[in-house]
Amino acid sequence: MENLISKAATLQEALPYIQRFRGSIVVVKFGGSAMEDPELIKMTARDIVLMECIGMKPVIVHGGGKAITARMKELNIETRFVNGMRVTCEKTIEVVDDVLHNVINKHLVECIHESGGKAQSISGKDTIKAVKMLSKDPGTGEEIDLGAVGDITSVDPQLILEAIQSDSVPVITPLGRGKDGQIFNINADIAACKVAEALRARKLVFLSDVPGILRDKDDESSIIPTIKVSEVQGLIDSKIINGGMLPKIKSCLHALEVGSNKVHMIDGRITHSLLLEIFTDEGIGTEIIKA
Repeated sequence: MENLISKAATLQEALPYIQRFRGSIVVVKFGGSAMEDPELIKMTARDIVLMECIGMKPVIVHGGGKAITARMKELNIETRFVNGMRVTCEKTIEVVDDVLHNVINKHLVECIHESGGKAQSISGKDTIKAVKMLSKDPGTGEEIDLGAVGDITSVDPQLILEAIQSDSVPVITPLGRGKDGQIFNINADIAACKVAEALRARKLVFLSDVPGILRDKDDESSIIPTIKVSEVQGLIDSKIINGGMLPKIKSCLHALEVGSNKVHMIDGRITHSLLLEIFTDEGIGTEIIKA
């Protein structure tokens, strides 16, 4: 009986959050090691179906870097990164396109269907406009050609909104298309931020393989639970936020500026981390807020 009462108490704790976020768009970026564990993928799919069933409007933007690297190894195509970005030659973009659409996206859609939900595959090629991105050598400042790597110029939300209106969960690949029809590989974190911006999402959640933003990168217990926008520059100056986290944080700040209320960074390796962050008083991970 005590166990049953405890479950009822958990539902009571979730009630105000369910009421607050009913009808709200929540963009979930799904990536990292959590995407390598079949059981975690299924549990996350069930959590997303639950969110949709209680009135939230989840939108998924997924990554797929490790699966892409594994496929490239099978095909004997060299994998190379510059400043955290995958150098994307003509052969590489074909692999990226195939793996994202026909492996990862397809599997996520199937998992949502198996959990009793509705999902719709949406290609970033049909919603994200991009231009060629150039990187710079940190030492010399010289421009580096990354190949078919794109910088997002705009997101057309029409297909995403149509899926939401039909009570389906949009599942979006991080690819973009240029004016000449060229396909670009897009950083999935930045794609999620830009999608959230275009949809004016209430929340943006990053499910990855880190517990949040850490004061000490080698100590997972040093997680910072809440960061105000006004505190971000200080964390950048002190190198707590650095490297590959910088473009993500800057995109998150812009998403907050144009409509999102909060950005959450949580560990997707933890069972039901998405529900724990959104529907409990304590939450887990790091949240970035406007105040």
